[in-house]
Amino acid sequence: MARKARIEFEGAVYHVITRGNQRQKIFKDSQDYTKYLEILGRYKKSHSFRLYAYVLMSNHIHLLVETGAVPLSKILQGINQSYTAYFNKTYKTVGHLFQGRYKSILCDRDQYLWSLVKYIHLNPVRAKMAKTPDAYTWSSHPCYVHKTKGNELVDDDQVLRLFSEDKTKAREIYRAYMDDGLAVDKDDIYATADQRVLGDEGFLDRIMQRSEVEIDSRKRERQYGLPEIAIGIEKGYGITIGQLREKSKDRGILTGRKVFSLVASAYGYKGREIARYLRKDPAVITRYLKEKNSFIEEVEGVVKRLITR
Repeated sequence: MARKARIEFEGAVYHVITRGNQRQKIFKDSQDYTKYLEILGRYKKSHSFRLYAYVLMSNHIHLLVETGAVPLSKILQGINQSYTAYFNKTYKTVGHLFQGRYKSILCDRDQYLWSLVKYIHLNPVRAKMAKTPDAYTWSSHPCYVHKTKGNELVDDDQVLRLFSEDKTKAREIYRAYMDDGLAVDKDDIYATADQRVLGDEGFLDRIMQRSEVEIDSRKRERQYGLPEIAIGIEKGYGITIGQLREKSKDRGILTGRKVFSLVASAYGYKGREIARYLRKDPAVITRYLKEKNSFIEEVEGVVKRLITR
């Protein structure tokens, strides 16, 4: 089967995964990690891309990149070739260090940026290489926790502004977000359309307008994003997303929260995704979803507003 063409354009955000050839180690000691970051920084400066997050594992790398005028393929080719040359010279080896084809998933920044940063920073914890993100040296997590020398490599401002315009407050909220006990599920991060795109129906449409590459629309499962569903709740109930996320037990807000969860579930979102968006315990969302038969008319009303908006 022929490989699908990569989708590349200026301003695209990608979750990039690069693995060692045949799962071999690509970092053997601390100087290797340092050298890779040095090369990454050099190419970031010369190719003018944004780096929102990274983690360097022993045999693979995760990057969250927004490209500028230079396409991702050229950026990764340069970085990988430069690091391979260093590695082969240092360890007196020859041949390919990385798998021939890195994985890149084009992502909807507005909907997934928070989750992707968290997923990347929790990689060492999931791999049992560290008990907490703080205990792992080779990731961009410390850049988000506090301003340190070397932060220039990571473009944390845009992500932190999603939490708060006040940088100190934003770092506190980021810390709480990382410590909230809600893991970002691997299935959610890799639940892509056409194996190449992570986003809802609207995002897929926008991508196809900007790119000449065809995307298999038959694999689109989510017609509306969670923010769009939240707007539908606000129009129908006068309840904002901020109120839905509050700890308030107001009957009206509780109803809005339940209806939001049921509508999101109807459009294919999993309970843990809904919980993450509402900043609630997944067990709470599970209880809401069990009340489906009690809110049939309310769910249909929100769906109708989404369709006719």
